Formats: sequence, structure tokens, C-alpha cells
Amino acid sequence: MTSIPAETARAWADVNLGAVVANARTVAAASGARLLPMVKANAYGVGVLPVVHALESLEPWGFGVATPEEGAQLRAAGVTRPVVVFTPLLPSLIPNYHRHDLRPAIGDVQALAAWLREGDRPFHLEFDTGMARAGVRADEAGACKGLLEGSRGWEGAFTHFHSADCDPASVDRQWALFQDLLRLLPRRPALVHAANSAAALRGPAFAADMVRPGIFLYGGDVPGVPAVPVVRLQCRVVALRTVRAGETVSYGATWTAPRDTRVATLAIGYADGLHRSLSNTGAVEINGRVAPIIGRVTMDFTMVSVDDGCVVGDVATIIGGLVSLDDQARRAGTISYELLTAMGSRIVRRYA
Repeated sequence: MTSIPAETARAWADVNLGAVVANARTVAAASGARLLPMVKANAYGVGVLPVVHALESLEPWGFGVATPEEGAQLRAAGVTRPVVVFTPLLPSLIPNYHRHDLRPAIGDVQALAAWLREGDRPFHLEFDTGMARAGVRADEAGACKGLLEGSRGWEGAFTHFHSADCDPASVDRQWALFQDLLRLLPRRPALVHAANSAAALRGPAFAADMVRPGIFLYGGDVPGVPAVPVVRLQCRVVALRTVRAGETVSYGATWTAPRDTRVATLAIGYADGLHRSLSNTGAVEINGRVAPIIGRVTMDFTMVSVDDGCVVGDVATIIGGLVSLDDQARRAGTISYELLTAMGSRIVRRYA
């Protein structure tokens, strides 16, 4: 067997940053609006700093994160564009937002009052139009009106579509409610935003002043609009054996060989983010062929059925080859978001 570089001796992900930019261009062209790319959760597991630097070429308005710590990471890396933290503001953390020049998402009257007491720094007010997760509800909008009068820091207002990818009519209903709520306020803020990837790709109807693409940037398909694949998750075959008819494979003996079967052990498991739900349902690509996962996925290893041409050292592609990101997610009974964000720290990420 030829020498294998250490970074690809076990499991790794090749990330195409050009594809991230291409997907972002598609969103911008479809929506006609500025971009507020969502880079939370380490850019959906892809790698936040390489992604942010790649997206700079498109001059986005800013970046969206989930926590103040994620925002602080961007600032430490030299990012100067606005950063919006989309976890509802906890007043006790206001000093952290000030320290790192972060915009909070504010979704209740008490947090709004607390932020305004500290000055006129920019903030975005969230409205709950049906997600029921966070944000000012319709019966609370009036209480915000007086606080917003004369507020120079009130920069944006937004809502979150709950079913843009599967129920387009729900977007129309939420958008109409959002517009009704905006009319209750003293003025329209400079930045109104609502559209995630699926809504932004429907065109300019819900784009407002900017859009917040997420999964589409990282290669997750939106109904009717396939994304350019971004991540190619791969690993090595580290062992081979022939399992005789009637013998079992892996924990719990959930798979029994119907005939003599060549079994390859892959150097990837659920500690790396390969979902255990792919046991006996998932598939990988090896040497241009699809190989089914057999038996339970274990912490560090996964077994697949292969042909006689497979040898130790061969590369198995988990997602990004004959088995796409979305296809593997369906096999796992989940969504592409979860597969990407599950990629563990043992996965070496290589960027091109």
C-alpha cells in the first residue's frame, strides 16, 4: 500500500469554498437583496473562518451567529462587518455584546428596555409570526411601541419562517402578519429581514432589505433549486474480512450475512458525526460503487458490504459523491443541517 498522508489516514472532509460562494451568488441573484449569511455552529460544521473569508468577496451586509461567543470569535479573527446574534438577548450578557460590538436579537419587552438603558447601540427586534420559539408576539407589539419612539439604535426588525421549504402558503401567512406588526410600530427600521434559504430562492417577494441564507450555502438542496455540493466527507478502509453466511456483524447482531460477504471496516463512527441511525440503512461510495452500511454504526468504525476489488487503504465517500448530502440525510431519517453540524472535531477539514 502506498504511503498515506497523516491528515487523510482516517477521516476528513474536503470543503469547496468556491461552491459556498457560488451558492451565495445564486441566493443573491434570486432574491435581489443583500446577504446576511448565517455562519452559526461553525458555519454549519463546515468551518466558520474559511467560510467568512470566502464570502467577503460578495460584500455581505454582515454575518449571523447564534451566540455571543461565536460573534467574539469573528471579531478576534478580524471580521469588521456587523454581526447579529440570533439567540434572544439575556440582559445579563449585555456587556459581552458591547465588548465585541455585536447586534442582539431582542424578542421581549424586558430585554428591549434593558438594552435601551445602556445607550443607543444597534439592535434587531424579532417578531413571532408562528414559529413560537422566540420574538415579540402580536399582543405584545404595543408595549414595544413607546420604547422604540426615538430609539436611534433600532436598526432592524425580523421574523423567522417555519415551513418555507415545505409549505409555501405558510410563508404568505407569516409575511402578512409580519407586515401588520410592522405597521404597529413608530416607523419602519432601516433593515427588515425574514427570508431563509428556501424563501430567498423564491424571488424578491419576501426578500425585504436582506436575506439570511443558511443551509443552501453549505450544499443543502432547497426544493426546486439544487445547491452546488460543498462538502465531500471521506474516510479510509482500515480492515477487510469475509463473513460467512449466517454470521453477524457489529453490536447487537442486527445484520446477518445472507451469503458469504466481503466486509470492509471504515475509520468513521458516531463520534465523528456519522449518525447511528444509518445502521443498516446508510450507504457510501467506494471505487465508484455504492456500498451499503451493514450492522450498527459504532463509535469509531462502520462496516459496509463491498466487492472483491476493495483493499485496505481505499477511500470511502460518505457524502458528496454517489451518495449526496441530502440523500444520506434521508437515509438517516434526518435533515442535511444535522449531518453537517454533527461532523466532529476528529474530522480533518481541508479547504480549496
